[in-house]
Amino acid sequence: MVFLAAMALPADAQADLAPRAETAGPIRLRQTSPAVMPPAEQPRRGPEPATAPVAGEFEAYVSRMVTPLQVRRFGAELMASGSGDIAQEFSPMVPQDYLVQSGDELVISMWGSIDADLRVVVDRTGRIIVPRVGSIMVAGTRQAELADLITRRAAQVFKNFQVSVSLGQLRSMRVFVTGFAARPGALVVSSLSSLLGTLAASGGPSPAGSFRDIQLRRGSRVLAQFDLYDLLLKGDRAADVLLQADDVVHINAVGTQVALVGSVNQPAVFELKAGETLSDLLRMAGGFAAVADRSRLAIERIDDRSTMRVAEVSVPAGLAAALRPGDVVRALSAIDVATPIQLKNKRIRVEGEVVRPGEYVLPASSTMADALKAAGGLTPQAYLFATEFYRASVKRTQKENYARALRDLETEVTQLSATRRASSADEVAGLTARVAAGNRLVDRLRQLEPSGRVVLELAPDSKSLPVLLLEDGDRLLIPPMSATVGVFGSVFNAGSYLHMSERPIREYLRLAGGPTKGADVSSVMLVRANGSVVSARQSKGGWFSSDNAFDSIVSQAGDTVFVPEEMDKLNWVQGLKEWSQVLYNLGLGAAAIKAVFN
Repeated sequence: MVFLAAMALPADAQADLAPRAETAGPIRLRQTSPAVMPPAEQPRRGPEPATAPVAGEFEAYVSRMVTPLQVRRFGAELMASGSGDIAQEFSPMVPQDYLVQSGDELVISMWGSIDADLRVVVDRTGRIIVPRVGSIMVAGTRQAELADLITRRAAQVFKNFQVSVSLGQLRSMRVFVTGFAARPGALVVSSLSSLLGTLAASGGPSPAGSFRDIQLRRGSRVLAQFDLYDLLLKGDRAADVLLQADDVVHINAVGTQVALVGSVNQPAVFELKAGETLSDLLRMAGGFAAVADRSRLAIERIDDRSTMRVAEVSVPAGLAAALRPGDVVRALSAIDVATPIQLKNKRIRVEGEVVRPGEYVLPASSTMADALKAAGGLTPQAYLFATEFYRASVKRTQKENYARALRDLETEVTQLSATRRASSADEVAGLTARVAAGNRLVDRLRQLEPSGRVVLELAPDSKSLPVLLLEDGDRLLIPPMSATVGVFGSVFNAGSYLHMSERPIREYLRLAGGPTKGADVSSVMLVRANGSVVSARQSKGGWFSSDNAFDSIVSQAGDTVFVPEEMDKLNWVQGLKEWSQVLYNLGLGAAAIKAVFN
């Protein structure tokens, strides 16, 4: 028997069988060189990188309808760039029922009376060669049975030893991907590759391929029917089986395609099987979104004349309806359409001098008086004349108008530098300075933001607020009674002064030292606590009678007087220079006229 085993060994292995002297330690087995496959048969290592699936015609059509969003086919992300890595080996656990075949590498360890660490490759005949043991047929053996098989054969030569066997580098094998695949053809994959991994390595179904009708064929039999939606919707990989050499993964043509867009959790293009309805489509998309109108759906359909027709389906009564290829189902949003103010409850904030300040939700027809009542009414320190009322819709309108005014101002500053002519270096320098100052002013104004305040035009002795319907988000602030009048701007001593009943505005200007030399006295303005403004220009323009001039207006608590600085000032040197230029031109003109008549 030893003679027969030696006949199957190479020369160097046969030398190990020669009689040798007894040694104290275990026998060390020398490993022979493993058989190497010819270069032409070396497998490709790993699949080619997968590219993003190309959008089909129906996907492009749906995406145009919901621009700027892009609606993709459900499951396309699974086959997107990088998903080909699914087919590669990530050091997987080899199942115990794995069948060893030609090309697999075995890692064999022996210890006891012998000492061996071997890495051997199963040759084309399905055998491995173990030094001093001989050839062992392992092809077709399950991994769990390898250790017992090699132990039985080695026990014919050695005693008192143990064996451990594991799989090293696994063989590669050729499979075929056919039908409507992104990259059909032959593919070399690992012997542990599954149907899903191979499908990903081939790029997945093409735009004309089905995600729900994929077959695994072995010989003339259909071994498995795979539906990618089971994996995508349920995480079910029960039909994902390991492949064998020369298996065929066949992708059939795509079935009925419909789109579900709008207020759903997963807008996408879906593929339906026979018998699946609108209810199944809604389930595949994860149901309605949180802000969806759950009472109805819209179906947009193309008829034979290529004209769009839209039908509305009630929910849940119409969920059993069947769908046609090319249907686009739209879930409507409950927030896209503005609800009339009269039908919405109002969430408002009441602050300041009220008994219970805070946020309140009031009925649709509530007014400011109702808001004060809900807050427990006014405190004794409340100054109703200075009530501040802010509204979100007014703030949006103010922001739009403010932005328009800033654009006009910026255009005016640009035109000033483009159209104004300068005849001297001083004029050029002055023009440049004015343009720079205008640009700085525009930049500072851009940092301001309208507040959304609504001027209520209350009288100083008002005891109630105007009758005004509230809107959602309104804010009502009742400040305490003010005891001062402010004077600011171009005055010698700007500040706040105690309010005295029946004291006119000029007295506060006098307390502030009066206007400075550079003040624009004709543009002095008075800002009332209720938000209204009175200016000196209104007084001179006929808005007030002569016995009620601006400086004679009686002050109110909380008033603010602002004295602006004169913007276009001309010093006496510049004025003298300009008048000299005018007189010089007049002199030249008179001399020319005299010369003509002479």
